[in-house]
Amino acid sequence: MAPSPYEAESDAAKLNRKKDYLEGFLAQKPTEAPAGEAGGDIYEAVVDTLKSIYDPEIPVNIYDLGLIYGVEITPDNHAIVTMTLTTPHCPVAESMPGEIELQVGSVPGVGHAEVNLVWDPPWDPQKMSDEAKLELGML
Repeated sequence: MAPSPYEAESDAAKLNRKKDYLEGFLAQKPTEAPAGEAGGDIYEAVVDTLKSIYDPEIPVNIYDLGLIYGVEITPDNHAIVTMTLTTPHCPVAESMPGEIELQVGSVPGVGHAEVNLVWDPPWDPQKMSDEAKLELGML
């Protein structure tokens, strides 16, 4: 087996050759997430707005309750929220999507808001965040 070219290298040469591997990492600047993607300003503002809307029967916001299945921000800054309700017979089934459209549409930077109400997959308590479960005494 051939000896490594570094075995004959002096300690001083090794020290000179060593790089600060963190130097390149630390020199990198964090990249800004586009406004419409997770971590972007508009996306996060929409999620914060959804977290301020509470289910009238359960003292937990609709986001942590697991009713929001998706938030999409189009390149034109239109917000599309895909959501469900706890049951199709929910007393706010007719008013809740309209309220969400109004509140999300009022987020600065959002041009238009649309809510898509879906029933598949159906909501179940496993979709709740740990914070919601804790609030409701389920943890």
